Amino acid sequence: MRHGKKFNHLSRTASHRKAMLSNMASSLIQHKRITTTVAKAKALRKYVEPLITKAKDDTTHSRRVVFSYLQDKESVTTLFNEVAEKVASRPGGYTRIIKTNNRLGDNADMCIIELVDYNELLLEDAKPAAKKSRRSRRGGKKATEAAPAAVEATAEVVEEAPVVEDAVVEEEVTEEAPVSEAEAATDESSEEASTEEESSDEEEKAE
Repeated sequence: MRHGKKFNHLSRTASHRKAMLSNMASSLIQHKRITTTVAKAKALRKYVEPLITKAKDDTTHSRRVVFSYLQDKESVTTLFNEVAEKVASRPGGYTRIIKTNNRLGDNADMCIIELVDYNELLLEDAKPAAKKSRRSRRGGKKATEAAPAAVEATAEVVEEAPVVEDAVVEEEVTEEAPVSEAEAATDESSEEASTEEESSDEEEKAE
């Protein structure tokens, strides 16, 4: 009975499974990205991430423990000298699984498993966008300093403009002043007096 044995056997014996995961881990460390099935990738993630954590402590004991799993001197050297420095600030989650299309032969779920810190495209997308400083064509600080002076000049012009208009209005009023109602009445009375005088002169001539 296999009660409590929940890990995936991957349809292989223990020795075959161990050799396969060791080779896949070495390939992942060397190439930083490999293509495999989703089931194998999940098993590989549990296998390789503890080794990467062990590589952060660069001691002889750690190297011997990792070598007992990988059985490859080049992979151990790459892991301790290159990968460990790259993932030093990361507390875990060193790998990423990206699912792809199914395999043509048996329709198996395929994926790409990669080391997170070596995917430059996704790292650039994760960086916050730099704030763009908008430049104006008015000269920056000089324009801001000149702006109050321009506002004061326009205010002075606005204040002086009504005075000029009032002066023009007063001149127009003074020019039109002779033609007033009182003068018009005096003109009418003078005209009436002249007509009366003319009529009196005509009567005297008639007599």
